[in-house]
Amino acid sequence: MRLYLTALKPTDSVTDGFLPAARALGCEVTILTDRPERHPSAVPCDVRDPRALIDTIEHLGRPDAIFSNSDHLQTETALAADYFGLPGKDWRACAAAKNKFLMRRRLREAGVEQVFSVRLGPGDPVPSQVPYPVVLKPREGVASEDVMLVESGLERAVAEVRRRRPGESLVVEEYLEGPLRTLETLGDEGGLRVLGGFETTLGALPYFVEERLDWAPSDGSQQHVLGALRALGVGFGACHTEYVVTAGGPRIVEVNYRVIGDHCDFLLGDVLGVPVFEWILGVHLGARVPAVPEVSRFGAAVSVVADRAGVVKSAPGHESVVLEDVRLWHRPLRAVGDVVTLTRTNRDYLGVVRAVGPSRERVDAVVEEFRAARPWVVE
Repeated sequence: MRLYLTALKPTDSVTDGFLPAARALGCEVTILTDRPERHPSAVPCDVRDPRALIDTIEHLGRPDAIFSNSDHLQTETALAADYFGLPGKDWRACAAAKNKFLMRRRLREAGVEQVFSVRLGPGDPVPSQVPYPVVLKPREGVASEDVMLVESGLERAVAEVRRRRPGESLVVEEYLEGPLRTLETLGDEGGLRVLGGFETTLGALPYFVEERLDWAPSDGSQQHVLGALRALGVGFGACHTEYVVTAGGPRIVEVNYRVIGDHCDFLLGDVLGVPVFEWILGVHLGARVPAVPEVSRFGAAVSVVADRAGVVKSAPGHESVVLEDVRLWHRPLRAVGDVVTLTRTNRDYLGVVRAVGPSRERVDAVVEEFRAARPWVVE
């Protein structure tokens, strides 16, 4: 079986997740990228252009599957899969999910939910009347970059972001107050299955840095979220949806039409006890999603977030340990000697600790013990 995987920069999800999964499934993998110097044996291709992508694949040989885990390449990859008649996502759903303004418009038109949202093109004036507090964010941003809570002075905040992102469109939307949660889904050509979900702990406002995610598979919001996905046309493949449980009910924050990131994709497989990367690739190869097992374990992913700028003086390395009934993994994202500049985004992560055990109490105790014994030092 021949699998084409489109990519931009290398990620742990691809390197340590999808590529080993593809080998386990017996696939011959060809990586297509516009950054071939960063991917061993990759084929150069303008992966942001579906015409170039289709032409390159036709030249290389007929595919059995075309797949991407990149936030930025879902629409192009879906168009290429559709051209070759392969299982894949609806490109319209990919476009609507990626574009936060289109997402709000589709959900409003479908009567799923009404959330105030205004698109600001590069030259558009800033509205003088908005329902403060509001959230300002890039229309197609990732990793909480340039996402901020604005309680007054929206024009100043917009000018600040526009200086960093000239020529990009922004979105202003109402602030959704309440617990932030996720729903993780995987669909095949016969329908969609819920894999589970997490509760997200954020850092201090006005920024939205995700500090930890805890396994929390059900809270009564599932039907609303699934209705929103149906309205967007999301079903096939992996999807990571974030939503807030407000006083008026659940409201969608964003729909990321790929598997959850920041090592929570590995945690999802750990908690479920299934080869989640193989499951995801399998549906693109025409397989059905297996039955999702009942789970009695608890899992958490705790991000080590830099609290100051400086240089990394010491840091724990890659570790995988079993401490009685808890298994723990540590993945460093920076190295000793790296210069840390605070961005107030998920880019401030130094490392990620993920752990699975019988209860939250046991997992928390082991994570705290590990972090105390192996601190990150930035000076």
